[in-house]
Amino acid sequence: MEFQPVYVVDGSRTPFLKGRNAPGPFSASDLAVQAGRGLLIRQRFAPTDLDEVILGCASPSPDEVNIGRVVALRLGCGHKVPGWTVMRNCASGMQALDSAIGNIQNGRSQLVLAGGVDALSHAPLLYSDAMVRWFAQMMQAKTVGQKAGVLARLRPGQLLSPVIGLLKGLTDPNIGLLMGQTAENLAWRFAISRQQMDQFSVGSHQRAVAARAGGRLGEIVPLVDAQGRVYADDDGVRADSNVAGLSRLKPFFDRRYGRVTPGNSSQISDGAAWLILASQAAVERWQLEPLGRITDSQWASLDPAQMGLGPVHAATPILQRHGLGLDDIDLWEINEAFAAQVLACLAAWESDEYCGEQLGLAQALGSLPRGRLNVDGGAVAVGHPVGASGARIVLHLLHALRQARVRRGIAAICIGGGQGGAMLVDTVA
Repeated sequence: MEFQPVYVVDGSRTPFLKGRNAPGPFSASDLAVQAGRGLLIRQRFAPTDLDEVILGCASPSPDEVNIGRVVALRLGCGHKVPGWTVMRNCASGMQALDSAIGNIQNGRSQLVLAGGVDALSHAPLLYSDAMVRWFAQMMQAKTVGQKAGVLARLRPGQLLSPVIGLLKGLTDPNIGLLMGQTAENLAWRFAISRQQMDQFSVGSHQRAVAARAGGRLGEIVPLVDAQGRVYADDDGVRADSNVAGLSRLKPFFDRRYGRVTPGNSSQISDGAAWLILASQAAVERWQLEPLGRITDSQWASLDPAQMGLGPVHAATPILQRHGLGLDDIDLWEINEAFAAQVLACLAAWESDEYCGEQLGLAQALGSLPRGRLNVDGGAVAVGHPVGASGARIVLHLLHALRQARVRRGIAAICIGGGQGGAMLVDTVA
């Protein structure tokens, strides 16, 4: 079936706030509500005119499990607008968009608010399994003597050694590897040096600084906390980032032989991003002026230990369907989970061996022009709130295309567990 384009009417995101080893000032629902409130208030329709709200979130808090519905109600969408939550790890926000596209294409919806959010600084600390069993035994004990016996078996190490929920979530349970360890696999496979990673990371910060100075981040809606403090910009961007400074950081995921460090990895962040998607009929009914259209999308899977190559596997079929090469795309957004991961994607497309064995191509697809990739920086600089990033890169890609007065772009993202997602977009004249 031919893909029917869906319009992107408007969008906004919060600044991405770097996690600093303590809960940040905003919960996930706070972030999504503040990002959505300003977006909806400037529309020609009311929040109650939406057909549904879809929100991607990889780590909702226990009291906001269906955070899509929680936020829809807090945004004033009313009781009759369904709100629901999707989860596809790093691509949860992109999955929300794709779910909206499907419902618009089959006629179930005409106007949808879709996006993603995560407040990773609020990820919980968990009790160990041993501690949970101790609590169960204590609850089962009936007499004072039994309870005293259970209490005597308590060891301080059980109580004082919590499990870091975020670290557990970023570990693939099938292969037992942290996401950063999969990036180390790619660095080894494609002989990506530490210096190449650090240079890429510095470039990400430099482009983000230039984008801020040039006013090219108009999609950002400032946050205001309960004390009235304003958060206007992504706070992990560093104007002073340099290779010499990054070279002093120690590898984190493979401390003896590794090359992946906190400095050449995406930042753990809190943030939200929304897009308003509409059918042709909704555009005409509400006299909307779209930013552009999503004209194709693709999901792909691969070895979880090589998960960072997901963008290659998802974007390539889109290129093939439309008879396009890498250099036929005016701008690219590839989410920077790790510098090594993005560099590996570029190397894979340039490899006859990889394209032949893994993609079934007769030869290498070619080189992606570096000047068209992540022109305003990426997640290494601005951060990676897992649920929000897939929506952010699609939204920013449309803004970047319009600012550059070019037409066609692809946003692609790798996904923990060995998947990839990609979307082809174009601007509307």
